[in-house]
Amino acid sequence: MRWRPALVLSLATVLWLGGCATRAPWDDEPVESTSVPAPSDATPSEAGPEIERGMASWYGEEFHGRRTASGEPFSKHEFTAAHKTLPFGTRVRVRHAKNGKEVTVRINDRGPFSRGRVIDLSRAAASAIGLTRSGVAPVVVFRE
Repeated sequence: MRWRPALVLSLATVLWLGGCATRAPWDDEPVESTSVPAPSDATPSEAGPEIERGMASWYGEEFHGRRTASGEPFSKHEFTAAHKTLPFGTRVRVRHAKNGKEVTVRINDRGPFSRGRVIDLSRAAASAIGLTRSGVAPVVVFRE
């Protein structure tokens, strides 16, 4: 029975180190995301260079009032978003690829944690671009 604590500690260490093995891509590396066609009738915006394309989702009700990864309380009424690698406080413009609507959000949380998604928007931001009904939609993310 003396081997159990050592086994548990070894297993915990391996799992912990395995979680540390991932890293954010460099600027010149491609970012894994789903290909999204640009809207044909989109008008050019004043946003900066494109960061990535992929699927966006939104979160709100169950997280309202909880602490985000940045430490601030999450509000479903603010124009904020969760992104896997962008620094907290970064402002990005998110364009719905199908209807062309855009919204500027501030990154204050980490996520999304669903495969194939590039950004999670607050309920207010998702509503502004018509994303709340479908729940998930193709978007283009630009540096603000």
